[in-house]
Amino acid sequence: MKFYATSIPQSLPSWATVISSNAGLIEVEINDQDPGFHSIIEELSTEIEPGIVGVKASDLCKRLSIEMVDTSEEN
Repeated sequence: MKFYATSIPQSLPSWATVISSNAGLIEVEINDQDPGFHSIIEELSTEIEPGIVGVKASDLCKRLSIEMVDTSEEN
């Protein structure tokens, strides 16, 4: 799994790797097979919609002190 951020902490967990950093956009790859990642996912799991359990990307990024690119803004 990959996501894009505008800022990240100096130290990332072992399951997160910076792939590239260009023009203020940081590409981060997540090893979703890592037990440490699964542990955090379990802690952050909530009912997003009735009957649907998952993790909001914003909650994961907040937990990791990552500022994710806001893709909801229209240009």
